[in-house]
Amino acid sequence: MDPLGAPSQFVDVDTLPSWGDSCEDELNSSDTTAEIFQEDTVRSPFLYNKDINGKVVLWKGDVALLNCTAIVNTSNESLTDKNPVSESIFMLAGPDLKEDLQKLKGCRTGEAKLTKGFNLAARFIIHTVGPKYKSRYRTAAESSLYSCYRNVLQLAKEQSMSSVGFCVINSAKRGYPLEDATHIALRTVRRFLEIHGETIEKVVFAVSDLEEATYQKLLPLYFPRSLKEENRSLPYLPADIGNAEGEPVVPERKIRISEKPGAPEDNQEEEDEGLGVDLSFIGSHAFARMEGDIDKQRKLILQGQLSEAALQKQHQRNYNRWLCQARSEDLSDIASLKALYQTGVDNCGRTVMVVVGRNIPVTLIDMDKALLYFIHVMDHIAVKEYVLVYFHTLTSEYNHLDSDFLKKLYDVVDVKYKRNLKAVYFVHPTFRSKVSTWFFTTFSVSGLKDKIHHVDSLHQLFSAISPEQIDFPPFVLEYDARENGPYYTSYPPSPDL
Repeated sequence: MDPLGAPSQFVDVDTLPSWGDSCEDELNSSDTTAEIFQEDTVRSPFLYNKDINGKVVLWKGDVALLNCTAIVNTSNESLTDKNPVSESIFMLAGPDLKEDLQKLKGCRTGEAKLTKGFNLAARFIIHTVGPKYKSRYRTAAESSLYSCYRNVLQLAKEQSMSSVGFCVINSAKRGYPLEDATHIALRTVRRFLEIHGETIEKVVFAVSDLEEATYQKLLPLYFPRSLKEENRSLPYLPADIGNAEGEPVVPERKIRISEKPGAPEDNQEEEDEGLGVDLSFIGSHAFARMEGDIDKQRKLILQGQLSEAALQKQHQRNYNRWLCQARSEDLSDIASLKALYQTGVDNCGRTVMVVVGRNIPVTLIDMDKALLYFIHVMDHIAVKEYVLVYFHTLTSEYNHLDSDFLKKLYDVVDVKYKRNLKAVYFVHPTFRSKVSTWFFTTFSVSGLKDKIHHVDSLHQLFSAISPEQIDFPPFVLEYDARENGPYYTSYPPSPDL
Protein backbone atom coordinates (compact mmCIF):
# COMPACT_ATOMS: atom_id res chain seq x y z
CA MET A 1 0.00 0.00 0.00
CA ASP A 2 1.22 3.52 -0.73
CA PRO A 3 0.97 6.35 1.88
CA LEU A 4 -2.54 7.26 0.77
CA GLY A 5 -3.77 3.71 1.22
CA ALA A 6 -4.10 2.91 -2.48
CA PRO A 7 -2.67 -0.41 -3.74
CA SER A 8 0.94 -0.07 -4.93
CA GLN A 9 1.53 -0.47 -8.66
CA PHE A 10 4.81 -2.30 -7.97
CA VAL A 11 4.99 -6.09 -7.83
CA ASP A 12 7.16 -7.90 -5.28
CA VAL A 13 9.00 -10.74 -7.04
CA ASP A 14 8.72 -12.92 -3.93
CA THR A 15 4.94 -13.02 -4.42
CA LEU A 16 5.21 -14.38 -7.98
CA PRO A 17 4.94 -18.15 -8.54
CA SER A 18 8.14 -19.77 -9.74
CA TRP A 19 8.38 -21.70 -12.98
CA GLY A 20 8.63 -24.96 -11.06
CA ASP A 21 5.33 -24.30 -9.26
CA SER A 22 3.41 -24.17 -12.54
CA CYS A 23 3.70 -27.85 -13.43
CA GLU A 24 1.06 -30.30 -12.23
CA ASP A 25 2.94 -33.03 -14.10
CA GLU A 26 5.76 -32.90 -11.58
CA LEU A 27 3.49 -32.79 -8.55
CA ASN A 28 1.19 -35.64 -9.60
CA SER A 29 3.72 -38.04 -11.08
CA SER A 30 5.45 -40.63 -8.94
CA ASP A 31 7.54 -42.01 -11.81
CA THR A 32 11.21 -42.48 -11.00
CA THR A 33 14.18 -41.74 -13.17
CA ALA A 34 14.68 -45.45 -13.80
CA GLU A 35 11.09 -45.86 -15.00
CA ILE A 36 11.23 -42.90 -17.40
CA PHE A 37 14.78 -43.31 -18.71
CA GLN A 38 15.94 -46.72 -19.89
CA GLU A 39 19.55 -47.69 -19.29
CA ASP A 40 20.69 -46.58 -22.75
CA THR A 41 18.48 -43.46 -22.95
CA VAL A 42 20.27 -40.17 -23.61
CA ARG A 43 19.46 -37.54 -20.98
CA SER A 44 18.92 -33.89 -21.85
CA PRO A 45 21.93 -31.58 -21.42
CA PHE A 46 19.51 -29.47 -19.35
CA LEU A 47 18.51 -31.85 -16.58
CA TYR A 48 15.41 -31.51 -14.44
CA ASN A 49 16.49 -29.49 -11.40
CA LYS A 50 13.87 -28.47 -8.88
CA ASP A 51 16.14 -25.96 -7.11
CA ILE A 52 16.96 -24.08 -10.32
CA ASN A 53 13.31 -24.05 -11.39
CA GLY A 54 12.45 -22.48 -8.04
CA LYS A 55 14.66 -19.50 -8.89
CA VAL A 56 13.00 -18.78 -12.26
CA VAL A 57 9.81 -16.78 -12.81
CA LEU A 58 7.91 -16.11 -16.04
CA TRP A 59 5.73 -13.04 -15.57
CA LYS A 60 3.61 -11.13 -18.06
CA GLY A 61 3.99 -7.47 -17.20
CA ASP A 62 6.12 -4.33 -17.24
CA VAL A 63 9.65 -4.98 -15.96
CA ALA A 64 9.73 -1.42 -14.55
CA LEU A 65 7.09 -2.44 -11.98
CA LEU A 66 9.14 -5.23 -10.42
CA ASN A 67 10.27 -4.84 -6.83
CA CYS A 68 13.63 -6.64 -6.96
CA THR A 69 17.30 -5.83 -6.55
CA ALA A 70 17.80 -4.86 -10.19
CA ILE A 71 15.84 -4.68 -13.43
CA VAL A 72 17.28 -4.72 -16.94
CA ASN A 73 16.84 -1.93 -19.45
CA THR A 74 17.48 -2.58 -23.17
CA SER A 75 18.73 0.46 -25.03
CA ASN A 76 21.07 1.71 -27.75
CA GLU A 77 24.76 2.61 -27.60
CA SER A 78 24.05 6.14 -26.37
CA LEU A 79 21.51 4.86 -23.81
CA THR A 80 18.82 7.12 -25.29
CA ASP A 81 16.68 4.55 -27.10
CA LYS A 82 12.93 5.08 -27.08
CA ASN A 83 11.25 1.70 -26.82
CA PRO A 84 8.36 0.60 -24.60
CA VAL A 85 10.68 -0.87 -21.95
CA SER A 86 12.98 2.15 -21.72
CA GLU A 87 10.16 4.69 -21.81
CA SER A 88 8.38 3.00 -18.92
CA ILE A 89 11.59 2.81 -16.86
CA PHE A 90 12.42 6.48 -17.49
CA MET A 91 8.89 7.61 -16.64
CA LEU A 92 8.78 5.74 -13.33
CA ALA A 93 12.40 6.31 -12.30
CA GLY A 94 12.19 10.09 -12.63
CA PRO A 95 14.51 12.75 -14.10
CA ASP A 96 17.55 11.80 -11.98
CA LEU A 97 18.03 8.69 -14.13
CA LYS A 98 18.88 10.74 -17.23
CA GLU A 99 21.53 12.64 -15.32
CA ASP A 100 23.07 9.40 -14.06
CA LEU A 101 23.11 7.92 -17.55
CA GLN A 102 25.11 10.85 -18.92
CA LYS A 103 27.95 9.93 -16.56
CA LEU A 104 28.18 6.45 -18.14
CA LYS A 105 29.17 7.94 -21.52
CA GLY A 106 27.22 5.32 -23.44
CA CYS A 107 27.39 1.54 -23.54
CA ARG A 108 28.77 -0.78 -26.22
CA THR A 109 26.78 -3.64 -27.71
CA GLY A 110 26.91 -6.62 -25.36
CA GLU A 111 28.12 -4.63 -22.35
CA ALA A 112 26.20 -3.99 -19.12
CA LYS A 113 26.32 -0.82 -17.01
CA LEU A 114 24.74 0.03 -13.68
CA THR A 115 22.76 2.97 -12.31
CA LYS A 116 20.54 3.49 -9.28
CA GLY A 117 16.83 2.75 -9.57
CA PHE A 118 15.79 6.16 -8.17
CA ASN A 119 11.96 6.20 -7.93
CA LEU A 120 11.57 2.58 -9.03
CA ALA A 121 10.92 -0.21 -6.57
CA ALA A 122 14.11 -1.86 -7.89
CA ARG A 123 17.30 -0.60 -6.23
CA PHE A 124 19.32 -0.69 -9.45
CA ILE A 125 18.93 -0.65 -13.22
CA ILE A 126 21.33 -2.64 -15.39
CA HIS A 127 21.52 -1.14 -18.86
CA THR A 128 22.58 -3.25 -21.83
CA VAL A 129 22.62 -2.92 -25.61
CA GLY A 130 21.36 -5.77 -27.77
CA PRO A 131 22.76 -6.34 -31.27
CA LYS A 132 21.20 -5.28 -34.54
CA TYR A 133 20.35 -8.49 -36.37
CA LYS A 134 21.35 -9.25 -39.95
CA SER A 135 21.25 -12.84 -41.18
CA ARG A 136 24.65 -12.59 -42.86
CA TYR A 137 26.19 -11.63 -39.50
CA ARG A 138 24.18 -14.08 -37.44
CA THR A 139 27.17 -15.50 -35.53
CA ALA A 140 28.26 -12.05 -34.36
CA ALA A 141 24.70 -11.18 -33.31
CA GLU A 142 24.38 -14.42 -31.33
CA SER A 143 27.64 -13.79 -29.50
CA SER A 144 26.65 -10.20 -28.70
CA LEU A 145 23.22 -11.18 -27.37
CA TYR A 146 24.81 -13.89 -25.24
CA SER A 147 27.20 -11.24 -23.86
CA CYS A 148 24.24 -9.04 -22.90
CA TYR A 149 22.67 -11.72 -20.70
CA ARG A 150 25.98 -13.03 -19.39
CA ASN A 151 27.33 -9.57 -18.48
CA VAL A 152 24.09 -8.61 -16.75
CA LEU A 153 24.26 -11.75 -14.63
CA GLN A 154 27.97 -11.32 -13.96
CA LEU A 155 27.37 -7.75 -12.80
CA ALA A 156 24.54 -8.94 -10.56
CA LYS A 157 26.89 -11.53 -9.06
CA GLU A 158 29.68 -9.00 -8.49
CA GLN A 159 27.25 -6.61 -6.78
CA SER A 160 25.72 -9.42 -4.63
CA MET A 161 22.23 -8.89 -6.04
CA SER A 162 19.63 -11.39 -4.90
CA SER A 163 17.08 -10.89 -7.69
CA VAL A 164 17.11 -9.66 -11.29
CA GLY A 165 14.18 -8.81 -13.54
CA PHE A 166 14.93 -9.28 -17.26
CA CYS A 167 13.05 -7.53 -20.01
CA VAL A 168 13.31 -9.09 -23.48
CA ILE A 169 16.65 -7.58 -24.49
CA ASN A 170 16.25 -8.20 -28.22
CA SER A 171 13.91 -5.30 -29.03
CA ALA A 172 11.76 -5.53 -32.16
CA LYS A 173 13.44 -2.36 -33.43
CA ARG A 174 16.74 -4.25 -33.72
CA GLY A 175 15.20 -7.02 -35.80
CA TYR A 176 16.34 -10.07 -33.82
CA PRO A 177 14.05 -13.09 -34.41
CA LEU A 178 12.20 -13.64 -31.15
CA GLU A 179 12.51 -17.42 -31.00
CA ASP A 180 16.24 -17.46 -31.78
CA ALA A 181 16.85 -14.79 -29.16
CA THR A 182 14.78 -16.63 -26.56
CA HIS A 183 16.91 -19.76 -26.96
CA ILE A 184 20.03 -17.72 -26.17
CA ALA A 185 18.39 -15.94 -23.22
CA LEU A 186 17.11 -19.10 -21.57
CA ARG A 187 20.19 -21.26 -21.99
CA THR A 188 22.52 -18.47 -20.80
CA VAL A 189 20.50 -17.98 -17.64
CA ARG A 190 20.25 -21.74 -17.12
CA ARG A 191 24.01 -22.27 -17.41
CA PHE A 192 24.70 -19.32 -15.11
CA LEU A 193 22.38 -20.70 -12.43
CA GLU A 194 24.03 -24.11 -12.72
CA ILE A 195 27.45 -22.59 -11.97
CA HIS A 196 26.61 -19.58 -9.79
CA GLY A 197 23.14 -20.41 -8.53
CA GLU A 198 24.09 -19.87 -4.91
CA THR A 199 24.68 -16.16 -5.60
CA ILE A 200 21.17 -15.31 -6.85
CA GLU A 201 17.73 -16.17 -5.51
CA LYS A 202 15.35 -15.10 -8.27
CA VAL A 203 15.49 -14.42 -12.02
CA VAL A 204 12.30 -13.00 -13.54
CA PHE A 205 11.56 -12.97 -17.28
CA ALA A 206 9.13 -10.08 -17.75
CA VAL A 207 7.36 -10.52 -21.08
CA SER A 208 4.56 -8.94 -23.09
CA ASP A 209 1.53 -10.60 -24.70
CA LEU A 210 3.50 -11.04 -27.93
CA GLU A 211 6.42 -12.73 -26.20
CA GLU A 212 4.69 -14.89 -23.61
CA ALA A 213 3.77 -17.77 -25.93
CA THR A 214 7.36 -18.15 -27.17
CA TYR A 215 8.74 -18.23 -23.63
CA GLN A 216 6.05 -20.71 -22.55
CA LYS A 217 7.04 -22.97 -25.46
CA LEU A 218 10.82 -22.84 -24.96
CA LEU A 219 11.19 -22.71 -21.17
CA PRO A 220 10.57 -26.49 -20.78
CA LEU A 221 13.57 -27.18 -23.03
CA TYR A 222 15.99 -25.46 -20.65
CA PHE A 223 14.07 -25.66 -17.36
CA PRO A 224 12.12 -28.96 -17.49
CA ARG A 225 9.73 -29.14 -14.54
CA SER A 226 9.66 -32.91 -14.31
CA LEU A 227 11.51 -35.95 -15.57
CA LYS A 228 8.75 -36.53 -18.12
CA GLU A 229 9.04 -32.97 -19.41
CA GLU A 230 12.80 -33.35 -19.69
CA ASN A 231 12.34 -36.49 -21.76
CA ARG A 232 9.66 -34.94 -23.98
CA SER A 233 11.67 -31.75 -24.58
CA LEU A 234 14.91 -33.39 -25.68
CA PRO A 235 14.01 -33.79 -29.40
CA TYR A 236 13.12 -30.09 -29.66
CA LEU A 237 16.47 -28.70 -28.51
CA PRO A 238 18.36 -26.86 -31.29
CA ALA A 239 21.61 -28.22 -32.71
CA ASP A 240 23.65 -25.43 -31.09
CA ILE A 241 23.05 -25.40 -27.35
CA GLY A 242 26.20 -23.41 -26.60
CA ASN A 243 29.17 -24.34 -24.46
CA ALA A 244 29.26 -24.84 -20.69
CA GLU A 245 28.49 -21.12 -20.23
CA GLY A 246 25.72 -21.05 -22.85
CA GLU A 247 27.90 -19.11 -25.30
CA PRO A 248 27.23 -19.90 -28.99
CA VAL A 249 29.79 -22.30 -30.41
CA VAL A 250 31.38 -21.52 -33.76
CA PRO A 251 32.24 -24.85 -35.51
CA GLU A 252 35.57 -23.53 -36.84
CA ARG A 253 36.57 -22.47 -33.33
CA LYS A 254 35.69 -25.91 -31.98
CA ILE A 255 38.07 -27.50 -34.49
CA ARG A 256 40.90 -25.19 -33.56
CA ILE A 257 40.76 -25.86 -29.84
CA SER A 258 39.92 -29.57 -29.74
CA GLU A 259 42.48 -31.66 -27.89
CA LYS A 260 44.34 -34.52 -29.58
CA PRO A 261 42.12 -34.49 -32.69
CA GLY A 262 41.70 -37.79 -34.42
CA ALA A 263 42.91 -39.85 -31.47
CA PRO A 264 40.63 -42.84 -30.71
CA GLU A 265 38.94 -42.65 -27.30
CA ASP A 266 40.05 -46.13 -26.30
CA ASN A 267 43.72 -45.39 -26.95
CA GLN A 268 44.55 -43.82 -23.59
CA GLU A 269 46.89 -46.58 -22.47
CA GLU A 270 48.90 -46.33 -25.67
CA GLU A 271 49.15 -42.55 -25.30
CA ASP A 272 50.79 -42.99 -21.93
CA GLU A 273 53.54 -45.14 -23.42
CA GLY A 274 55.35 -42.15 -24.89
CA LEU A 275 56.62 -41.38 -28.39
CA GLY A 276 56.59 -44.94 -29.59
CA VAL A 277 52.92 -44.71 -30.51
CA ASP A 278 52.00 -44.83 -34.19
CA LEU A 279 50.47 -41.42 -34.89
CA SER A 280 50.20 -41.80 -38.65
CA PHE A 281 46.40 -41.94 -38.52
CA ILE A 282 46.30 -38.28 -37.41
CA GLY A 283 47.56 -37.11 -40.79
CA SER A 284 44.17 -37.56 -42.47
CA HIS A 285 42.34 -35.40 -39.93
CA ALA A 286 41.27 -31.91 -41.06
CA PHE A 287 42.80 -30.29 -38.00
CA ALA A 288 46.11 -32.05 -38.60
CA ARG A 289 46.19 -30.80 -42.18
CA MET A 290 45.67 -27.24 -40.90
CA GLU A 291 48.06 -27.36 -37.97
CA GLY A 292 50.85 -29.50 -39.34
CA ASP A 293 53.53 -31.02 -37.18
CA ILE A 294 53.76 -28.82 -34.07
CA ASP A 295 57.26 -29.89 -33.11
CA LYS A 296 58.47 -29.36 -36.67
CA GLN A 297 56.93 -25.89 -36.74
CA ARG A 298 58.64 -24.91 -33.49
CA LYS A 299 61.96 -26.18 -34.85
CA LEU A 300 61.49 -24.16 -38.05
CA ILE A 301 60.68 -21.05 -36.03
CA LEU A 302 63.94 -21.44 -34.13
CA GLN A 303 65.78 -21.87 -37.42
CA GLY A 304 64.02 -18.83 -38.92
CA GLN A 305 62.59 -20.88 -41.79
CA LEU A 306 58.83 -20.60 -41.11
CA SER A 307 57.07 -18.14 -43.39
CA GLU A 308 55.58 -14.88 -42.12
CA ALA A 309 52.07 -16.07 -43.02
CA ALA A 310 52.51 -19.34 -41.11
CA LEU A 311 53.76 -17.43 -38.06
CA GLN A 312 50.74 -15.14 -38.16
CA LYS A 313 48.33 -18.09 -38.39
CA GLN A 314 49.98 -19.83 -35.48
CA HIS A 315 49.89 -16.64 -33.40
CA GLN A 316 46.19 -16.13 -34.23
CA ARG A 317 45.35 -19.68 -33.12
CA ASN A 318 47.23 -19.13 -29.87
CA TYR A 319 45.39 -15.85 -29.22
CA ASN A 320 42.02 -17.50 -29.95
CA ARG A 321 42.74 -20.09 -27.29
CA TRP A 322 43.46 -17.35 -24.74
CA LEU A 323 40.29 -15.50 -25.78
CA CYS A 324 38.17 -18.64 -25.48
CA GLN A 325 39.53 -19.24 -21.97
CA ALA A 326 38.99 -15.58 -21.02
CA ARG A 327 35.32 -15.82 -22.00
CA SER A 328 34.73 -18.99 -20.02
CA GLU A 329 36.55 -18.25 -16.73
CA ASP A 330 35.15 -16.44 -13.72
CA LEU A 331 37.28 -13.29 -13.57
CA SER A 332 35.15 -11.37 -11.08
CA ASP A 333 38.00 -11.22 -8.53
CA ILE A 334 40.20 -9.39 -11.06
CA ALA A 335 37.33 -7.16 -12.20
CA SER A 336 36.70 -6.10 -8.59
CA LEU A 337 40.17 -4.49 -8.45
CA LYS A 338 38.97 -1.76 -10.86
CA ALA A 339 42.46 -1.63 -12.35
CA LEU A 340 41.29 -1.52 -16.00
CA TYR A 341 38.26 0.30 -17.33
CA GLN A 342 36.94 2.20 -20.32
CA THR A 343 36.25 5.90 -20.02
CA GLY A 344 35.61 8.57 -22.72
CA VAL A 345 37.44 9.51 -25.93
CA ASP A 346 40.53 11.61 -26.64
CA ASN A 347 40.64 14.77 -28.75
CA CYS A 348 40.81 12.62 -31.89
CA GLY A 349 37.71 10.61 -30.95
CA ARG A 350 39.63 7.47 -29.99
CA THR A 351 38.53 5.26 -27.08
CA VAL A 352 40.41 5.88 -23.83
CA MET A 353 41.26 2.91 -21.61
CA VAL A 354 42.56 3.54 -18.09
CA VAL A 355 44.98 1.34 -16.13
CA VAL A 356 45.40 2.14 -12.42
CA GLY A 357 48.76 0.78 -11.28
CA ARG A 358 48.03 1.18 -7.58
CA ASN A 359 45.04 -1.18 -7.91
CA ILE A 360 47.17 -4.09 -9.16
CA PRO A 361 48.50 -6.13 -6.19
CA VAL A 362 50.99 -8.08 -8.30
CA THR A 363 52.15 -10.33 -5.47
CA LEU A 364 48.63 -11.27 -4.35
CA ILE A 365 46.81 -12.15 -7.58
CA ASP A 366 47.10 -14.77 -10.30
CA MET A 367 48.78 -12.84 -13.11
CA ASP A 368 47.58 -15.33 -15.73
CA LYS A 369 44.02 -14.42 -14.70
CA ALA A 370 44.99 -10.76 -14.97
CA LEU A 371 46.14 -11.43 -18.53
CA LEU A 372 42.87 -13.23 -19.30
CA TYR A 373 40.90 -10.29 -17.90
CA PHE A 374 42.88 -7.84 -20.04
CA ILE A 375 42.03 -9.90 -23.15
CA HIS A 376 38.38 -10.24 -22.10
CA VAL A 377 37.99 -6.47 -21.70
CA MET A 378 40.15 -5.34 -24.59
CA ASP A 379 39.24 -7.74 -27.41
CA HIS A 380 36.33 -5.66 -28.71
CA ILE A 381 38.01 -2.33 -27.83
CA ALA A 382 41.11 -3.07 -29.90
CA VAL A 383 39.19 -3.46 -33.16
CA LYS A 384 39.25 0.36 -33.40
CA GLU A 385 41.91 2.96 -32.60
CA TYR A 386 42.39 3.49 -28.87
CA VAL A 387 44.79 5.01 -26.32
CA LEU A 388 45.91 3.86 -22.88
CA VAL A 389 46.26 6.09 -19.83
CA TYR A 390 48.40 4.43 -17.17
CA PHE A 391 48.32 6.02 -13.70
CA HIS A 392 51.64 5.19 -12.03
CA THR A 393 50.59 7.45 -9.17
CA LEU A 394 51.59 6.31 -5.66
CA THR A 395 52.48 2.79 -6.75
CA SER A 396 54.86 0.68 -4.70
CA GLU A 397 57.08 -2.28 -5.54
CA TYR A 398 54.05 -4.53 -4.91
CA ASN A 399 52.23 -2.91 -7.85
CA HIS A 400 54.96 -2.98 -10.49
CA LEU A 401 54.40 -5.30 -13.45
CA ASP A 402 57.64 -7.05 -14.29
CA SER A 403 59.06 -7.09 -17.81
CA ASP A 404 58.44 -10.85 -18.22
CA PHE A 405 54.70 -10.39 -17.73
CA LEU A 406 54.56 -7.38 -20.06
CA LYS A 407 56.54 -9.27 -22.71
CA LYS A 408 54.17 -12.23 -22.40
CA LEU A 409 51.15 -9.94 -22.75
CA TYR A 410 52.69 -8.24 -25.79
CA ASP A 411 53.45 -11.60 -27.41
CA VAL A 412 50.01 -13.11 -26.71
CA VAL A 413 47.70 -10.31 -27.84
CA ASP A 414 46.38 -10.13 -31.38
CA VAL A 415 47.98 -7.87 -33.97
CA LYS A 416 44.99 -5.49 -33.80
CA TYR A 417 46.02 -4.48 -30.25
CA LYS A 418 49.39 -3.22 -31.52
CA ARG A 419 48.11 -1.73 -34.78
CA ASN A 420 45.26 0.25 -33.20
CA LEU A 421 47.10 1.38 -30.05
CA LYS A 422 47.95 4.99 -30.89
CA ALA A 423 49.39 6.27 -27.62
CA VAL A 424 50.26 5.29 -24.04
CA TYR A 425 50.16 8.15 -21.55
CA PHE A 426 52.37 7.24 -18.57
CA VAL A 427 51.08 9.55 -15.82
CA HIS A 428 53.23 10.54 -12.83
CA PRO A 429 56.29 8.47 -13.76
CA THR A 430 59.32 8.14 -11.51
CA PHE A 431 62.92 8.17 -12.69
CA ARG A 432 63.11 4.42 -12.15
CA SER A 433 59.95 3.77 -14.18
CA LYS A 434 61.25 5.95 -17.04
CA VAL A 435 64.48 3.93 -17.18
CA SER A 436 62.58 0.61 -17.03
CA THR A 437 60.24 1.72 -19.79
CA TRP A 438 63.15 2.77 -22.02
CA PHE A 439 64.89 -0.60 -21.59
CA PHE A 440 61.67 -2.55 -22.19
CA THR A 441 60.66 -0.65 -25.34
CA THR A 442 64.21 -0.70 -26.67
CA PHE A 443 65.26 -4.30 -26.09
CA SER A 444 62.11 -6.39 -25.41
CA VAL A 445 59.45 -5.20 -27.86
CA SER A 446 59.45 -3.26 -31.10
CA GLY A 447 57.22 -0.48 -32.38
CA LEU A 448 56.11 0.74 -28.96
CA LYS A 449 58.75 3.30 -27.94
CA ASP A 450 57.38 6.15 -30.08
CA LYS A 451 53.88 5.66 -28.63
CA ILE A 452 54.96 6.17 -24.99
CA HIS A 453 54.41 9.67 -23.57
CA HIS A 454 55.57 10.40 -20.02
CA VAL A 455 53.17 12.86 -18.38
CA ASP A 456 54.32 14.56 -15.19
CA SER A 457 51.08 16.47 -14.54
CA LEU A 458 47.44 16.18 -15.48
CA HIS A 459 47.70 19.59 -17.16
CA GLN A 460 49.91 17.95 -19.78
CA LEU A 461 47.49 15.05 -20.22
CA PHE A 462 44.62 17.46 -20.92
CA SER A 463 46.31 18.65 -24.10
CA ALA A 464 45.44 15.23 -25.57
CA ILE A 465 42.35 14.23 -23.56
CA SER A 466 39.72 16.54 -22.13
CA PRO A 467 39.31 16.18 -18.33
CA GLU A 468 35.59 15.46 -18.81
CA GLN A 469 36.54 12.36 -20.80
CA ILE A 470 38.52 10.66 -18.01
CA ASP A 471 37.18 9.04 -14.85
CA PHE A 472 39.93 9.76 -12.30
CA PRO A 473 40.60 7.75 -9.14
CA PRO A 474 40.34 10.35 -6.34
CA PHE A 475 43.88 9.71 -5.09
CA VAL A 476 45.29 10.65 -8.52
CA LEU A 477 43.57 14.04 -8.39
CA GLU A 478 44.65 14.63 -4.81
CA TYR A 479 48.27 13.72 -5.57
CA ASP A 480 48.40 15.93 -8.66
CA ALA A 481 46.82 18.87 -6.84
CA ARG A 482 49.39 18.50 -4.07
CA GLU A 483 52.35 18.24 -6.45
CA ASN A 484 51.29 20.53 -9.30
CA GLY A 485 48.62 22.79 -7.84
CA PRO A 486 44.82 22.49 -7.84
CA TYR A 487 42.72 23.29 -10.89
CA TYR A 488 39.34 21.61 -10.19
CA THR A 489 36.50 23.31 -8.40
CA SER A 490 35.12 19.85 -7.79
CA TYR A 491 36.43 16.42 -8.64
CA PRO A 492 34.76 14.43 -11.41
CA PRO A 493 33.31 11.12 -10.24
CA SER A 494 35.52 8.08 -10.12
CA PRO A 495 34.36 4.89 -11.91
CA ASP A 496 32.01 2.82 -9.79
CA LEU A 497 31.57 -0.08 -12.17
